[in-house]
Amino acid sequence: MRLPVPLPRSLAGQLFAMQAVLIAVVVAGYALFTYVSDRSQAEQAAGRQATSVARTIADSPSVREAIRTSEPSVRLQPYALAVVRDTDIDFVTIMDPRGIRWTHPDPDQIGLVFQGHTAPALEGRTFTETYTGTLGPSVRAVTPVRDGERIVGLVSAGIKVEEISERAQEQLTALILVAAGALGLGAIGTYVVNARLRRHTHGMNATELSHMHDYHQAALHAVREGLLMLDGQYRVALINDGGRELLGVAQEEDVVGRSVAELGLPAPLTGALLASEPRVDEVHLTADRVLVVNTSPVTGGQQRGSVVTLRDVTELQSLMGELDSERGFTQALRSQAHEAANRLHTVVSLIELGRAEEAVDFATAELELAQALTDQVVAAVSEPVLAALLLGKTAQANERGVELVVSSDSRLDDGLLPDTLPARDLVTILGNLIDNAVDAAQGGLHPRVTVTALTEDGSELVLRVSDTGPGVDPEHTEAVFRRGFTTKPSGPGGRGLGLALVRQAVARHGGALSVSSGEEGGAVFEVRLPLRDAVVAQGPGGAV
Repeated sequence: MRLPVPLPRSLAGQLFAMQAVLIAVVVAGYALFTYVSDRSQAEQAAGRQATSVARTIADSPSVREAIRTSEPSVRLQPYALAVVRDTDIDFVTIMDPRGIRWTHPDPDQIGLVFQGHTAPALEGRTFTETYTGTLGPSVRAVTPVRDGERIVGLVSAGIKVEEISERAQEQLTALILVAAGALGLGAIGTYVVNARLRRHTHGMNATELSHMHDYHQAALHAVREGLLMLDGQYRVALINDGGRELLGVAQEEDVVGRSVAELGLPAPLTGALLASEPRVDEVHLTADRVLVVNTSPVTGGQQRGSVVTLRDVTELQSLMGELDSERGFTQALRSQAHEAANRLHTVVSLIELGRAEEAVDFATAELELAQALTDQVVAAVSEPVLAALLLGKTAQANERGVELVVSSDSRLDDGLLPDTLPARDLVTILGNLIDNAVDAAQGGLHPRVTVTALTEDGSELVLRVSDTGPGVDPEHTEAVFRRGFTTKPSGPGGRGLGLALVRQAVARHGGALSVSSGEEGGAVFEVRLPLRDAVVAQGPGGAV
């Protein structure tokens, strides 16, 4: 019993065997096809060559001049022999319109009738044919010789069929040698390629590679960070589940092969993904997320694409904002503790000097001033989160030499805000607007920030923050909300991120954000947020 020959185990070995067989079949098939068609091609080439020579002779002025003489053969026979010698043509026959030869390779045939067809040439056309004449079978061309409008002679140039067969045989021999060389080079190239493939695949077969691919896919989709791979034309080559989630791409949407510009991402994020230079820990905003983006080009002599990683720092950014606020509160409390110590020393000193009544008056005045500030804020905004935020920001602003006041028309009672409007987003919106206003107003002649918080018709929350700073250039009314934009040497957090986070939070709740110029100069930022599922209660003056 004959056992089957085992196939190579590795994928590289299998590919080598398949490629070697394929190259051999292609080369053998091409050689066979060429052998079958070469004879026809050789005859066509011979016909074109004979036609070219015949027309050249017919157009020669010396030929027409010799025809006009009484003995044309005297001058035409040497000329025809010279043409045969110089042009790989087997014969050139020049004859009169009746077919009487003036030239022939065999001088004994001069003066005899040409063997072949001449009728098409006598009608003024050049034609080719295969005909058996005095020299045997040949491919010949016949063309007229004109003297003005009159045909004064005919020219026939031809190549013997046996010469054509010899040429085809030479071409076939050369083809076989080329085919053998191609087969050898193909085998060598296939061996080299497969040797490299064996190194890259570590000798694994197709089943092992398939298992590795499955593990790779499972690990890729298990990673919670976003991973995006782009090709050299910035088209998506790969995206994992985390990348789809962070970029807001539906799982069922087929984005592989699409350009990054077609994904509908924010313009700054799209620009970062399309950039040729690497990006390191850049913060970008989507509709509802804050992402840290890193890009790394894949190069190998040319731009081959890039690898993009995405980290969701939305919660972290929110916590950082709260931490910044707590840090500000801590600094304000530290400063107030220092001031309280100074006031306490003053009270103690007055008592030691025997001025107890003045000490009581001084302490009472300080307590009334602090309580008045608290009462002013709480009376206007009794919503606890916003009230606490305003009290803390007021202390911070005072430390920076800026007066922060709550406008008299503010009215926001506790319990009006629906669950769909979380306190964290309100802190992000109002806190960043106040920080931006304090930055703008600081250093002015009378630095002041005014905050207004109220509801209109119970349907929307209005937050308005104005300052006495230099205002916003009308050309920058849209740019101020873009991530990274700032007119100061260093924006909030060094990134110019505060107003961009405000716009993101406002857009997430379907609100509106605008900026305009104030009556006393400076900028006025206004936010309008719809109050869905809010409890409507009529307060004084119709405010809710």
